[in-house]
Amino acid sequence: MTIPDRPFRNFYGRIHGKTLKPHQRVWLDEDLPRLSPGPVEWEENPDRRPLDLAARFGDREIWLEIGFGGGEHMVHMAQSNPDVALIGCEPFVNGVAMALGKIRHAGVTNISVHPGDARDLMELMPDGSVARAFLLYPDPWPKARHRRRRFVTPDSLNLLARVLKPGAEFRVATDIPDYVRHTLEEVPRAGFDWLADAPADWRQPWGDWVSTRYEQKALREGRVPHYLTFRRRAQ
Repeated sequence: MTIPDRPFRNFYGRIHGKTLKPHQRVWLDEDLPRLSPGPVEWEENPDRRPLDLAARFGDREIWLEIGFGGGEHMVHMAQSNPDVALIGCEPFVNGVAMALGKIRHAGVTNISVHPGDARDLMELMPDGSVARAFLLYPDPWPKARHRRRRFVTPDSLNLLARVLKPGAEFRVATDIPDYVRHTLEEVPRAGFDWLADAPADWRQPWGDWVSTRYEQKALREGRVPHYLTFRRRAQ
């Protein structure tokens, strides 16, 4: 068997923050292994076998949250949609620990957590396996020379488009005007239609929205949230 070389992917952003509290380390040790969507990391899956999502989640519809921060939205959606399986990706260990605490407290059982780069996960997901995806307040990388670090670039969007079902919904929330412009440039090119007929369609949050700590910070600092909804085109 020939094991493919790992593709070179720059990862930008923090992996670790403040020192974890003892109970957070317990959550990482005890809860994270059982919440895994399957073998994703190259060390545990060097031949890049696709994930068997049917074996992991049965016939549940799968939703994907890319960068779940502290997990507020992910846990809220899991509680509101108990028949759906949510997979959340987050490389920032402190955010993962925070989310694990929320999952424990809420007692939800339909969440799976990948503590790493969403691109590594999507690479192993079957075509058309995801019914809805969320990108909520991603790192804006506001400087022009850092635009290529954003998620809304062809490499990431093409992976996302492949794993989304035709007709699947992709939600993006951001308070950065240039990120809005960049998203509206790149996402349609990757095979999506923007679902907006009037300003209220991007100024008002979704009906099942829960405001996150990132949004609350944006509001305190006087920035205006935008809520963009896309649909994956039929292939």
